Amino acid sequence: VSGLPEAVKPDDLPEGTKEGLNDWKRTGYGGPCPPIGRHRYFHKLYALDVVLPDLGRPTKGELEKAMEGHILSKAELVGTYQRSR
Repeated sequence: VSGLPEAVKPDDLPEGTKEGLNDWKRTGYGGPCPPIGRHRYFHKLYALDVVLPDLGRPTKGELEKAMEGHILSKAELVGTYQRSR
C-alpha cells in the first residue's frame, strides 16, 4: 500500500488485504467502548520490507512475531476517549 484513500467502506478493502483479530476476537474495528473513565487507544502503522505470508486471523502476538526483523519504520497515533456515564 502506498497511500490511504479517503472514505473507504468497511467491505471495500484493497485486494489482498488481511485482518487480524481485535480485542473481541473478531476482525474489524468496533470503535471505543470503554467503561467509565478516560482510556487510551493505540493505532500503529508499520512499513515492512516483505509481504507477510497469509497468517489466517493472527493474534497481535503472532503478527508481531511475523514482522520481527522486517520493520523499516512505524508510526503510532494515540487517542483518548472518556465516557462520563
